[in-house]
Amino acid sequence: MVKKQSRGPQEAAGRRLGDVDVVGMWVTADGHIRQELLPDGRYDEARGTRSSAYTGRYTVTGSHLDYVDDTGFTATGDIRDGVLFHEHLVLYKENQA
Repeated sequence: MVKKQSRGPQEAAGRRLGDVDVVGMWVTADGHIRQELLPDGRYDEARGTRSSAYTGRYTVTGSHLDYVDDTGFTATGDIRDGVLFHEHLVLYKENQA
């Protein structure tokens, strides 16, 4: 009998237990940069009046994010105290009503 290996505890949409819920719109304090983290692991970032300035995919491990832009550029981010520190940016989650 072959036993299937477990991938670890899972939550909805493929999130692992213990991973921070990052899905939603994240915005800089001045509103110039708006980064939408989608539930399917994609992101869409607007800068000023330029919508979809950057698009790509992201993964979450705990409170750490790894980004891969559609052009192949990579970046990282970390959630600390509900704030997203993405490279040199500081983003705040918009309230979802």
